[in-house]
Parts: sequence; C-alpha cells; structure tokens
Amino acid sequence: MSIKTLHISSKSINVEINLPASKSISNRALILNALAYSPYDIQNLSDCDDTNVMISALDSNDTTFDVGAAGTSMRFLTAFLSKTVGEWIITGSERMKERPIKLLVNALNSLGAKIEYIENEGYPPLKIFGSALTGGEITMNGGVSSQYISALMMIAPYMQNGLKINLEGEVISIPYIQMTSNMMKEFGVNVSFENNIIDIKPQIYTPIKYKVESDWSAASYWYEILSIIGNGRVFLKGLRKDSYQGDSKIADLFIQLGVNTVYHEDGVELTANQNQCEYFEYDFINQPDLAQTLAVTCCVKNIPFYFKGVQSLKIKETDRIAALINELRKAGYILKEPEHGSLMWDGETEQVNSKEAPVFQTYHDHRMAMAFAPIALVRSIIIENPEVVTKSYPSFWDDLEKLGKS
Repeated sequence: MSIKTLHISSKSINVEINLPASKSISNRALILNALAYSPYDIQNLSDCDDTNVMISALDSNDTTFDVGAAGTSMRFLTAFLSKTVGEWIITGSERMKERPIKLLVNALNSLGAKIEYIENEGYPPLKIFGSALTGGEITMNGGVSSQYISALMMIAPYMQNGLKINLEGEVISIPYIQMTSNMMKEFGVNVSFENNIIDIKPQIYTPIKYKVESDWSAASYWYEILSIIGNGRVFLKGLRKDSYQGDSKIADLFIQLGVNTVYHEDGVELTANQNQCEYFEYDFINQPDLAQTLAVTCCVKNIPFYFKGVQSLKIKETDRIAALINELRKAGYILKEPEHGSLMWDGETEQVNSKEAPVFQTYHDHRMAMAFAPIALVRSIIIENPEVVTKSYPSFWDDLEKLGKS
C-alpha cells in the first residue's frame, strides 16, 4: 500500500494553477460526439481515469469493457451500448460491482433494451444485447443519481418514439441534468425540462467543434486551501462564470469562509477576505461533490455545520458519509449523521495525539484524498493510496507542492 506524508508550512499563498478539464463535461461530450458521428476531436478533454476509460471504450473494437472505478462511464456506456447493435459485456472494479445500477437497467429494459446481470441482480457486470430502442414514457425516482437520467437523455433522440421521463420525489443534482440538456442543445437536439418532466422527441445530433472548460469541482480544493491559510491569492485558469457546472456554486459558498472570487477572461482569481461565519448550514442536493471539501474546511476552521441533501454520497466511490465520520474522528472531530441525507458537526472534539500524524484512508475515493490533504496546513498527516487523485485531478500532488514555493 502506498502512502503520502504531508506537512505544509505556508503562511501565505500566491500561485497560478492549470486546473484539469471538467470530467463531467468531458464524458458527456464524448458520448454526444460519438452519437453525432462527429469527425471532430473534442478539445481540452480531461486527462483523468474516468475520461480515459470512456475514450478507450469508444475507440475500442472489443466487446467487453472494464471501466474500473469510473461510475460515470458505467452509467453512460450502459445506455450507449444498449442502443448500439451487438453483444456487449461491461464490468468494473470490486467497488463498482457493489454500486447499484438496477434503476437504470430497469428503465432501459422498459424502453426496448435487453440487459442481463452476469453476477448479482441489480449490480454490474452486465451483458447488453444492443439494438434499436422503442422509447416511450417512463417514471423514475429523481432522488438516486442524476447520471441515470443523463445517460437516458443522451440516447433519447435516437429512440423510435423519443422519451418522456417523469421524475418522482425530490430531484437531486439538477445542475447535472441541466448540463446534459444544455450540451445536447449545443449538438443540435431540443430538450424540454419543465416541472420535473423531461421530454425529448426523435432527432439527429449535429457534429460540432467542442472545447471543454476547466473543472469547478477541482477548484474547490484551492478554495479550501486559501480559506485555511487565510492570506494570499490563487489564480485558477480556464474557469468560466457562466459555467454549466453546478459546483461553480463554490465561489458563493466560500465568501463566508474567507475567500472572494473575481472573474477574468482566462480564469478566476481567489483572494482572502478574512470572513469567518460562526455556523455553516447548506443543502447540497445540487452539489453533493462539494460536501467533503466543506466538511473538512469547517472542521479545521472550527465552524460547526449542518449539511442537508447529501443522501447520494452513500452510493459514490465509497459511502462518503461514513468515510467523513470515520476519518475526521482521527483528527479529533466528532461528526454525526442525525438522519438520512444529513451530516453535522456541533463542535464536539476529542483529544488526539498531536505528535502522531493521523493516517487517513481514501477508500479508493479521489475526493477523500484531495479534501483531506489541506489538513496538512495545520498538522502532519498521512494519506493512504494518494494515487486515487488520477480519477479526476492527476496533477493534484504536483500542484500542491507549489504551496511551499509561493
């Protein structure tokens, strides 16, 4: 097992960072590009595990695909292969085989697909018999994973009867559904999304030249770093104010945690503002990937918090609620899960050995590694399996080294 020992002595910061391209946009662009039979290569694709898995699968002549730990690729490719004539097998890591996919499979099968489970009912690996899909009208639980919905949306124009999705209950991660809708429109397809009803008629995608913007989720760790240091500036290249990414909300959230944002043509500039709220409360229903960043930031800055809307964290790369509770306790913070879909810290701490570096597990989860790394600004820490950052931000550790040089 690999480990990384970290201790960062930095009283101020002045760095420029080339962020990775957005994984969410990259993976959607690859699927849409393929559906459009485009002659153009996507520009500025993310150089991360999830996107490389998608590229390999779409470029492959094989009939079996191993997506490893790439959840987005599993969902998007399952839908894509179901309408692609042939017999396909899609599998993944041991953790992937524990991540439910029944909701998506049931939806696809009801729309004319033929998908079977190879091992356990409701979980990968899958055998897919690809053919033309009839489409129609379905009802789905909107509170599980927006990736299921996006996967269906992208192939919907090629269903014989189009697709109408009625979303039931509280719909989570709406910005990701809107991202899919907006990108489909850029590729020439009309999408109606009103009153929790998505309606897509039979249409044809148009090939376009497409450039991917930088990743706001990756930016969140630099907000966290500057917030903890409390002095200096960070310039993050390639971010846009008019972003499709819901995680661009991080700029607003960190105003009360000590960071201002100024938008420039080629990126955003972060500066310390000395703000510190006494209590932080937020509903992460639309930005669940920011929860780990905010939890660690608040604990280190001694700001009690209450998070709502984090139920989808339980089916991510790991159960992120349990992981946050387990790992932050190693640093002395006692977090609780008062009810399903929530996480809180009331300021309760316990004594830990300040001379011994806590060893934080990452649970094969890139966001655990990156969210916990800034704790090294206040004490020595050890990160297990630091290589997990390649899933979304391969240069993270190299960029972090710039703190000692700024």
